[in-house]
Amino acid sequence: MRYALVLVAAAAATAARADDWPQWMGPQRDGVWREDGVLDKFPAGGPKVLWRQPCGPGYSGPSVAAGKVYVPDFMPKDKLPDGGFAKGEFRGEERLVCRDAATGKELWADAYPVEYRIGYPGGPRANATVDGGKVYALGAMGDLRCLDAATGKLVWAKNFIRDYGAGTQIWGHAAHPLIDGDRLVCLVGGTNDRMVIAFDKHTGKEVWASQSTAGDFGYSAPVAHEFGGKRQIVVWHSKAVVGLEPATGKRLWKQDFDVKFALTAPMARKVGTDGLFVTSFYNGSMFLKVGADKADVVWKSKTKGEAASQTTDLSSIMPTPVIDGDTAYGVCSYGQLRGLDVPSGKRLWETMQATRGKRTPAKVAASDEPAGSERWSNAFLTPQGGRYFLFNEQGDLIIAKLTKAGYAEIDRANVIEPTNTMAGAGRKVVWVHPAYANKCMFVRNDREVVCVDLRQ
Repeated sequence: MRYALVLVAAAAATAARADDWPQWMGPQRDGVWREDGVLDKFPAGGPKVLWRQPCGPGYSGPSVAAGKVYVPDFMPKDKLPDGGFAKGEFRGEERLVCRDAATGKELWADAYPVEYRIGYPGGPRANATVDGGKVYALGAMGDLRCLDAATGKLVWAKNFIRDYGAGTQIWGHAAHPLIDGDRLVCLVGGTNDRMVIAFDKHTGKEVWASQSTAGDFGYSAPVAHEFGGKRQIVVWHSKAVVGLEPATGKRLWKQDFDVKFALTAPMARKVGTDGLFVTSFYNGSMFLKVGADKADVVWKSKTKGEAASQTTDLSSIMPTPVIDGDTAYGVCSYGQLRGLDVPSGKRLWETMQATRGKRTPAKVAASDEPAGSERWSNAFLTPQGGRYFLFNEQGDLIIAKLTKAGYAEIDRANVIEPTNTMAGAGRKVVWVHPAYANKCMFVRNDREVVCVDLRQ
């Protein structure tokens, strides 16, 4: 009897255990929040902020693991520009700050000097990746650092520009590293088959290097998928989408897709058993049918321009679209949240509601069509329990239903102030993907990181 009670207690503890969000796009790198016990609507006045702590500028989201929150940021010594296209050199320190997830108390910080020579110099882009007692952080100028997750002690470090001859990325190094067994797979850059490098995650030793791309090589995070019964590392760079053999880096297939300004920010998404979908701001989308050693184009966007009226399917700039069966939900070039039938490329619906808010000028809000000032407007989509949490650039957290029929908003609350001015047109934004863990949302702007209670 006592043994049975122990088993019941253990099962209850397991069922109640909160999930971590230890890397970009969550535990399974698919953007899905799988915890239950999450609220259906917000309380009056919005969800409770459990804690808030200061931070420096950054586009990278928090990562949450083993009771700790890891937030990369930038502490500038020079005044940052108001516009993202400003040229210059901006000195300061990049940091990875570790905080207690329950209280926000700082536990340790790793800092090193850096000089930004990139567009949108508003801080690091990539989330920290926590795995096996270590945390891996990639800075905007190509600094890759492996730290002890508990103490912040440096284990090993690389610099992609110094060590591998990578060029300076126009928009800064942003491709979130991928843990693959004992390997850490990174988009490094450079020629001589060193665009993609797998490091031994324990020692930093190079395991394999693969592919070459001259110039800016892109920003999309590598991801592992199985196609044709074969596990593959999918890399979308500025000239092509490729499938690589995980153990060796050998190329299994390649499909050319030359993307303007290398804006390959959203991650490639698997659709069904053999589909792969990619989307970019200038070049639109491409849908592939992928096998063990080949990939064929099913369709490509017929887009001939970047204006809102010229985008026929989905032309995303930052957020990775969500795939639900054969439907993609994503944010297009001027803030249009769209539903897309992926096999055909047919647009099902669109709405501006998700990316707008109280800061949207009344004249703009009165129209269903996007305004020029809404270029690059964003919302980050996270499925949870049959509905979606959307965090938009105005700092609003939205609960909504997304189906083939359309968008149905359930509730919204403003949870953090937009502070970044680099979007232009006088628009302040927060371009950060939140973390969802412990039945909470963790998100930051350029001044603070907050923990928001979303328990039922």
